[in-house]
Amino acid sequence: MAQLIEFPIKAATRAGNALVQPLRSAWPVHSVDDYGRDPHLISALAPLAKLRWDVTVGGEQHLPVRTGALLVCNTRRFSLSTVYAALALSEATGRPVRFVGRPDIAPVGPFMRRIGGLLARPADVLGALQHHELVLISAEGTNHPRNAGKVPHELVGPAVLAGVPVFPVATMSSTVGRAARVEVGPQVRPRRKRRGPLAEVELADQVQHHLQRMLDGFGGMQTGVAPIDWLAEG
Repeated sequence: MAQLIEFPIKAATRAGNALVQPLRSAWPVHSVDDYGRDPHLISALAPLAKLRWDVTVGGEQHLPVRTGALLVCNTRRFSLSTVYAALALSEATGRPVRFVGRPDIAPVGPFMRRIGGLLARPADVLGALQHHELVLISAEGTNHPRNAGKVPHELVGPAVLAGVPVFPVATMSSTVGRAARVEVGPQVRPRRKRRGPLAEVELADQVQHHLQRMLDGFGGMQTGVAPIDWLAEG
């Protein structure tokens, strides 16, 4: 009687499939959307994100329920404010919020894409807005948490072209603690109707002004211990 000889590579493949199969059955095969965002991965990572940030969200009622909108937040350097703001607003609104600024290199780029990151290209922002998505961009990073940096007009331009509203989103987080705050302001409406590059430049300047005014009005984020509230804010 002939004896079946199983090569080590084939045996290892079968063993690997036996281990992976339960994961495949638990994880949907097509779990990403058209922009590469994976809600199942985000759900799995949510407990880890909450270990890092305890985010208080306010003003989410200003955002549209179904249509697209451009959100613009301030950012302190290295604070990852677009990431925690996008995750917190997604949970608060029940809608995916995509953040702009992921790198285009592996392995960080593909991972950031899976949690909602878009490349910082006007064409990518415009495409998402035209498909009724909520897109979050950031102003230039600053060293001080209460300074709103310059808003990139080239990324505001897609909102003008798509005819969608623009909202300022003030963010603040602690450098040593978990507390963070995300506050959505009312829609920024252009002072006058313009066409061409001047429209996006003026709108970007207005958004920066609104962001700065919101940050100036933040006061102290309350932890319950007034003398040390936000002593180490960043």
